[in-house]
Amino acid sequence: MTIHLCFHGIGTIRTEREPGEARYWVAEDEFLRILDLVQGRDGVELSFDDGNRSDAEIALPALIERELDATFFALAGRLHDPLSLDRDTLRLLRAWGMRIGSHGWDHVPWRGLDEEGARREFVDARTALEEASGGRIRHAALPLGRYDRATLRRLRDAGYRAVFTSDRFPANDSAWLRPRYSVTATDTAESVLRILDGGPRIDDAVRLGKSLVKRMR
Repeated sequence: MTIHLCFHGIGTIRTEREPGEARYWVAEDEFLRILDLVQGRDGVELSFDDGNRSDAEIALPALIERELDATFFALAGRLHDPLSLDRDTLRLLRAWGMRIGSHGWDHVPWRGLDEEGARREFVDARTALEEASGGRIRHAALPLGRYDRATLRRLRDAGYRAVFTSDRFPANDSAWLRPRYSVTATDTAESVLRILDGGPRIDDAVRLGKSLVKRMR
């Protein structure tokens, strides 16, 4: 089993695009301490959602220094936003051996989309991100962690090989649907270490149960 740690922004947020976004930004010094914990440790994967500029300005140099890699789930609708990853930074990430995934177009929940919205988020966004980054995209991450059976069916039909959630329990990396632990502003290296060293927990089983319920809706 693998622990997937997901980050959203590193450092101090400049503009909060939606209410509560700041709680998902991790202080730079704490982020570096967390990477030091992960360095050389088996069974841990890293990813970054939302395509914030801090992914390239802060996270990438720190990953390179520690010989770590990660998946960056970018937003196609923010490619021209100066605070977000653009074509050049996506290609820079790939050049350093990082993986690029799709987080959709507009950072909206994927549950309940109409056909036009689903095409924009699942197909058009991937096409735009592939063209921008110069490579294929096989993985997607669910914005805001919301999904149901219809959402997952559409993602399968769109050809994604793996989909990442925010369900907070260990992942089987041969599975198509893979949960992650989002690291937030209140987390520290110590709290992340407890996740890494905790082993199977009752709350993991509870979250697994909730995930199964979502897939049945």
